Amino acid sequence: MTAELNQVLLLCRPGYEKECAAEIQDRASDLEIFGYPQTQLNQGYVTYQCYQSGDAERLVSDIALSSLVFARQWFVCGAMLKDLPEDDRISPILAALESVTKAGELRVETPDNDDAKQLSKFCRKFTVPLRQALRSSGQLLKKENPKRPVIHVLFVAPGQAFAGYSLTNNNSPHPMGILRLRQPSDAPSRSSLKLEESFQTFIPKDEHETRLASGLNGVDLGACPGGWTYQLVRRGMMVSAVDHGSMAESLMQTGQVKHYAEDGFRFEPPRKNIYWLVCDMVDKPARVAELMEQWAIAGWFVEAIFNLKLPMKARYKEVMQVLETMEAVLSENGLSGFKVQCKHLYHDRDEVTVHLDLREAKRR
Repeated sequence: MTAELNQVLLLCRPGYEKECAAEIQDRASDLEIFGYPQTQLNQGYVTYQCYQSGDAERLVSDIALSSLVFARQWFVCGAMLKDLPEDDRISPILAALESVTKAGELRVETPDNDDAKQLSKFCRKFTVPLRQALRSSGQLLKKENPKRPVIHVLFVAPGQAFAGYSLTNNNSPHPMGILRLRQPSDAPSRSSLKLEESFQTFIPKDEHETRLASGLNGVDLGACPGGWTYQLVRRGMMVSAVDHGSMAESLMQTGQVKHYAEDGFRFEPPRKNIYWLVCDMVDKPARVAELMEQWAIAGWFVEAIFNLKLPMKARYKEVMQVLETMEAVLSENGLSGFKVQCKHLYHDRDEVTVHLDLREAKRR
């Protein structure tokens, strides 16, 4: 690819640009890829301009998107295309993508902010003629190919867009990097979608039948009214729901839920054959993480998903400190081979979701 496409655009939740920028700056520095991020509050994206030719593609090749907490999607691009003429927006886009050939898919998108989303109808209409033009020029294959790069055209305002590409083995398969889910009508709360998105994000689809199987035992700390318990129950699991509050009667009637009116921070499961530990308690992130560490060291679960509520300031620093401390504590207590993933999911707000996988963990 040419030097002109030498920045990376990262999509994130509006309001979290600063965190996304700090993270990509740190990760790029670790690889000795030097550049600088640019962003504005609430625009829903960050650009990282690389100093050296070819470094943008190195970034999106050598860093796993799944390992970034705050980025939903990313792609290599050039400078913003401005003042695209209404009578011919296509020609400048084709020129900007001159170095891209035989791509397998086209996505015309917007960031996840209110102003840009007003362009979504236009993007849908514009996709058809742009796709035809890209196919005619040879920049896009005649048929979609999941093994070839994806062309992204991101409209951030009328007549203003970024054009570039992502690699299919290291991008989000979802438009705008957002997994759209429908709220189940019988779920006790909207928080149910957070756990559903977590399962879809952290557990490969071909492993759902074994790792999210009927008959597994789960514990939900801070369960009431049962949004997360609902996701375990609907998959046929038996759940210990721990909370001083009341559980939804519909869940209790399934016969799969046992309610413990106790403090989640002090609860000890009577039986230790737990596969899933889930937790959405509102408390300081370090305290919740410490609780997860205690359960992991005790060997009370196999996999855990839990939320860390973020402070108003220093959010990126807080998340990194909590995750680093967790890995250190587990290692110091004789655990190795565990995996930790953390993501700022679409259905999260001022929180991040962590997946702690102890399936391969070994005790020294």
